[in-house]
Amino acid sequence: MNKYLLLSLVVAIVAVVSAIPLFKARAADEPMPAVGQEAPTFTLPSQDGSPISLDQYRGKWVVLYFYPKDMTTGCTIEAHKFQDALPQFDAKNAVILGVSVDTVDSHKQFCTKDSLTFHLLADPDHKVVSAYGSLGAFGPMTIAQRNTFLIDPQGKIAKVWVKVTPATAASDVLAALP
Repeated sequence: MNKYLLLSLVVAIVAVVSAIPLFKARAADEPMPAVGQEAPTFTLPSQDGSPISLDQYRGKWVVLYFYPKDMTTGCTIEAHKFQDALPQFDAKNAVILGVSVDTVDSHKQFCTKDSLTFHLLADPDHKVVSAYGSLGAFGPMTIAQRNTFLIDPQGKIAKVWVKVTPATAASDVLAALP
């Protein structure tokens, strides 16, 4: 009888633990900006330490993509897809800006290791990630959720992708650009 009680207890514990999400949005997150809304402005340091502002790209399409962590599998795949498609984005008057909560030094290592030439912006204080409703958690770590915003040349949100698939992120955004 004790064997069945122990088995029941193990099954109950597994059921409870498996119901706890490992990746989740933070409750204190600001709402995600909607299509047609003015994109929240920001200035963040890029991998070389230079400040990058959304305002400096008025007149261009901006692909603002949020990703969880430098040098991880999904994030590397997504970054390589954007890097490979960079000439196509340039031809459509679009710039790529990647944002995570990693540091400038981490971004510098990632760009050097993976030959990334577009800007990766460091948001360790979570201000921009929060302003775009993309703050999340992975276990005890605070991360950016994998969301992408297409911002039109006038600074308005043109399209939003939530829970992006790394392998198709660049092609999905390219297909949406005029």
